[in-house]
Amino acid sequence: MSHFSKFGFILATLGSSIGLGHIWRFPYMVGASGGSAFVALYLFLTLTIGISMLVADMVIGNQGKKDMVSCYEELDPTPKKPWRISGICLIGGPLILSFYAVVLGWVLYYLLVVSFELPGTLQEAQGQFLELSSQSIGWQISGFSICLFLSAYIICFGIKNGIEKLNLVLMPLLFVIFIGLLIYAMSMPSFGRAFNFMFAFEPEKITLKIIVASLGQVFFSLSLGVGTIVTYAAFTRKNENLLKSALWVVIPGILISLVAGLMIFTFMFEYGGQPQEGAGLVFVSLPLVFAKMGLVGNVVSILFLVALIFAGITSTVSLLEPFVFYLIERFNFGRVGATCLVTIAVYMIGLLVIFSLSKNYATILTFWQRNIFDWIDFVTSSIIMPLGGLLSVVFVGWVIGKNRVYQFSKHFLSKKMFGIWFFILRYIAPLVIVIILFSQIINSW
Repeated sequence: MSHFSKFGFILATLGSSIGLGHIWRFPYMVGASGGSAFVALYLFLTLTIGISMLVADMVIGNQGKKDMVSCYEELDPTPKKPWRISGICLIGGPLILSFYAVVLGWVLYYLLVVSFELPGTLQEAQGQFLELSSQSIGWQISGFSICLFLSAYIICFGIKNGIEKLNLVLMPLLFVIFIGLLIYAMSMPSFGRAFNFMFAFEPEKITLKIIVASLGQVFFSLSLGVGTIVTYAAFTRKNENLLKSALWVVIPGILISLVAGLMIFTFMFEYGGQPQEGAGLVFVSLPLVFAKMGLVGNVVSILFLVALIFAGITSTVSLLEPFVFYLIERFNFGRVGATCLVTIAVYMIGLLVIFSLSKNYATILTFWQRNIFDWIDFVTSSIIMPLGGLLSVVFVGWVIGKNRVYQFSKHFLSKKMFGIWFFILRYIAPLVIVIILFSQIINSW
């Protein structure tokens, strides 16, 4: 088995977590969830529960050294190996990818077309997005196909020659672009207002809904619950300092989220946008803001969307790899054959997602008031990801055995740190995940 270099593992794991979740989802969640209250909770929960769960997934992969299902079998001390049922969560990655690549295709369209024809009014901006998402099936299929097949092409080269080399190039470029955009935002008068919106903590704004939303963002932003971290950690060496690796993933991820938020809210406040505009922030509100910047707005739009595509591609690769690696390890597929099989399945589901958004086909592809896009989003984010995370923390906290887990982690955790980490895994994290699981299901219905 080939191995990641230490830096390559960090960049690959960072690339899996930094994507549309950090750059697109985080800012609109901040805007819709009380600003600074959401940010404070997100930071606290990421640095406690989030990093604990991340290390748990890394331990499973690092010790199992196989695909996700085989890792659980390898570490499961019970005779019948019932914990291999965790493998059901592997379907989460391809399912998420089926709509994630569609959204990334929209980003590609905005880069190639809208950046050069920025809208002058809100109606025009809404019209552009509505036309793309509900009428321009050809454009959507083209963008979706490019993003998905590019990801598959990278996966065919494997961990060392594909994923590691991709992230060695794209992740530093992403940070360079974002630092440049942040410096530009800092020169604007509205930067102070954006800073206060995100960091002037107002504890009275904290509600149960915001707590649940911030926990959900932690889950989404760290790629937990779909086998990505377990799979990537299987390619690390046994003596890897997993806590250090986790910190190198979490801290830059937090920084990218905060930079994205500061940048976007500065632009919004400077040019009259509303931070509460939700998921349409990138596709409706920001193009309007860029248009008001004049010629420089076209340049800023291009740089922002290029960064978003870079982040998105590293994430799409990480959503595809776990199931591909499972087929390779369990059924002796070749890497190219396994990649092609999974990609074809994702492509077929993705086409259904695109057609379900079209006004011509929406009626026949809508079930119980949800189209295919909404159903896949609901099943993956509200059921599969929390369930996968719950299985992981219960497995490490209750099944493997405390002494055995300590032997796995004593080279990077002191006894005191291990005690805190293990307590979080055994008691705090399961309770938190169950709350997320039930609250999301109840709220979605």
